[in-house]
Amino acid sequence: MWYRSLYWRIGFGFVALLAILLLVQALLFLYLTGPIDGLLPIRSPGRFATVIASDLSEALTRNPKLALETYVREQFAHVYMPFVVLMDDGRVVSNREGPPPGVGRGGRGRPRPPGRFAQPPAPDGQRPDARGPQGPRTEGQRAEGPRAPGESAPIMVAGKRVGIVVVSTRGPQLPVLMREFGPTLALVGVVLLIVGTTVGSLVIFRPARQRMRKLEDAAAALGAGRTSVRAPERGEDEVTALARAFNRMAAALEASDAARRRLLADVSHELKTPLTAIRGFVETLTMEEMSLDDETRRRYLRIVDEEAQKLEAIVGDLLDLARLEGGGGTLESQPVPVERLFMRVADRHERALGQKNVTLETHVAPGAGEVWGDPGRLEQALQNLAANALRHTPEGGRIVFRSERDGTRIRLSVQDTGPGIPPEDLARVFDRFYKVEAARTSGEVEAGSGLGLSIVKAILERHGGSATARNAPGGGAVFELLLPGPQPACVGKTVSEDSRV
Repeated sequence: MWYRSLYWRIGFGFVALLAILLLVQALLFLYLTGPIDGLLPIRSPGRFATVIASDLSEALTRNPKLALETYVREQFAHVYMPFVVLMDDGRVVSNREGPPPGVGRGGRGRPRPPGRFAQPPAPDGQRPDARGPQGPRTEGQRAEGPRAPGESAPIMVAGKRVGIVVVSTRGPQLPVLMREFGPTLALVGVVLLIVGTTVGSLVIFRPARQRMRKLEDAAAALGAGRTSVRAPERGEDEVTALARAFNRMAAALEASDAARRRLLADVSHELKTPLTAIRGFVETLTMEEMSLDDETRRRYLRIVDEEAQKLEAIVGDLLDLARLEGGGGTLESQPVPVERLFMRVADRHERALGQKNVTLETHVAPGAGEVWGDPGRLEQALQNLAANALRHTPEGGRIVFRSERDGTRIRLSVQDTGPGIPPEDLARVFDRFYKVEAARTSGEVEAGSGLGLSIVKAILERHGGSATARNAPGGGAVFELLLPGPQPACVGKTVSEDSRV
């Protein structure tokens, strides 16, 4: 599933990490600007001006000689909504560095008259008129500048106005916010980035790195020859898929290594038997102290010749099997008459069939008279099956060759009337050097080299077919070869007798 993917988890992990960083930054910003919410239940510049003016009025009433600038900075420096206090005696005090937007000093360093910044409310609830706080406004005063963009409230001491508080309606400016919050937010951001990156690395990348390291160690161990090593397969992501593929490869290598070792042991055993016989009889023949008559000498030489032929056959089968399984050699595929194949096999084993009084029957069903393949290799496969059947068929028995159509393919079968194959051996009869236990221990059945059926399987696989074995319901073994039928381009094509065999 997509949500189990390592790449998706990394992507979502980074998105979650960034979201957490932004959330923490936002919460920190709200925490730092919290005093504004405490002072401004209603975020109105006019109300804020009234609150500040009321506070200053009480402070000046208690102490007429109050150090106004010090008091404002101490009491309101943490308030981030800018305001300015304009006293009638000319003092100008702000809670921030510099006046708020639109509030400044007049020409030549003198403070602008209060009336230039705001029109304070008239005392006793009267309507304000065109008169400023210091009398009627003149044309010259109106020409000095417009009113400030802000809300104001008067500072009253003993019923008399002594100044005004002007609050900018523009709110805190970006430079003010950056100056106040920038260093703190930057420091916290760097710390959060380092902590978040570390946590992300530990949570997201560290488990994957550990699993990749174990996979790397397993690959190194496999390269060193330890085919039993396996990588852990926890999870359902790409690393797990890679570990499973590695384990399948390791299992295949382990099986291949075991088969190689078994093959070496089997080859050594099969070669050692005739070599031991040859060496023993040759040593006997060369012993000067032993006097052998001519008949005994000829018998020993005949045994040496027979064992040498067995040795040659085993080596030839091994080379043939290696070429087939390795893809060596070229198959000369062509239409091959099935009846002709059966006849060649019968001719080859005619003498052995007569010695054991075994009957060979052939049956070719309609539409199953031709197969597509290499005639020499197909004859070799059938010869091996016939030899195997003849080896296990008792005297007076019967061997049946059949050809039947199976869809677009042709099924060739060889059935004998022998004891059959033990069920536990059916899955391994095509393995190299594998012999049914009865063939190893029974003196009545001559054991083969154990390569004939392996060669049959290799030939069929090279032709794109398959070879299977089973036991017949009435007794005996049945070997079936599934081969391609005649190719469409060759239907009705006349093939010379020499090219068919």
